[in-house]
Amino acid sequence: MLKGKRKLSFLVVGLVYLFSILVGLWAYYLLSPLVNLYLAIFLADVCATVLCFIFSLLFNNASVYDPYWSVQPIVILPLLATTVQMTAFKWVLLIVVCLWGIRLTANWAYTFYDLTYQDWRYTMLKEKTGKLYPIINFIGIHLVPTIVVYLVITPGISALVSDQVTSPFAYIGLAISLGATILQCVADIQMHRYRKNKKTPFIRNGVWKYSRHPNYLAEILMWWGIGIACTIAVPTSWYLLIGALANTLLFTFVSIPMAEKRQGKKEGFEEYKKETNYLLPFKIKR
Repeated sequence: MLKGKRKLSFLVVGLVYLFSILVGLWAYYLLSPLVNLYLAIFLADVCATVLCFIFSLLFNNASVYDPYWSVQPIVILPLLATTVQMTAFKWVLLIVVCLWGIRLTANWAYTFYDLTYQDWRYTMLKEKTGKLYPIINFIGIHLVPTIVVYLVITPGISALVSDQVTSPFAYIGLAISLGATILQCVADIQMHRYRKNKKTPFIRNGVWKYSRHPNYLAEILMWWGIGIACTIAVPTSWYLLIGALANTLLFTFVSIPMAEKRQGKKEGFEEYKKETNYLLPFKIKR
């Protein structure tokens, strides 16, 4: 019914996220008097994720969840910002995260076909796991990413609610995140141009000449930058860097290996691997 109906599919996804946000806000309103701020936000986040999961089942498409990765931070942090006393550092933090989130969501929208399209990774998991797929779908595709994204924004939550005077050095972390957002934007634009006029099996120009996964590298740097900035701003929250570490591990051991395995089926991949670095734009000598 929704095949080829891109505008209608956009409307449906938009309504799903509107309902998810409202459910999350309702859950937070109920839970905030009972538990601490971090747990209330997390549980509300999970409630919103569960609603997305239910809709993914209704539409038989786990890609309903795809925008959640970039939408979640630009909903939670700005809403939290309305409840605290803002400083220059907090405003810059919020702007950097929102630039990242809006750009990444826009990139999703640009590549969105309709609600009959599902990410190839989810289809592969469905074929491999069979009857266990609903469990894998909820835990692996929905819940784990929600937890990881929640963890990477916890330093931002800490910084927003803190009354400490921020060190100027904290802006270095935000500069890293802003640079990562720009890198990710450039990488995605170059990839879109390559796909429109694909002449070779692998993209080998621009930033893709130096790294096989510059967009993933940028995603990793984004949250290390936020984590470092907020840890400098609130030194006692150093343990919240576990979010950036979890994000790095997710990309290093799940997302990137899956992409490499798919690319490995193409002719000439071994030569491509030798000529283009894995993640960083330089090789680490051992």
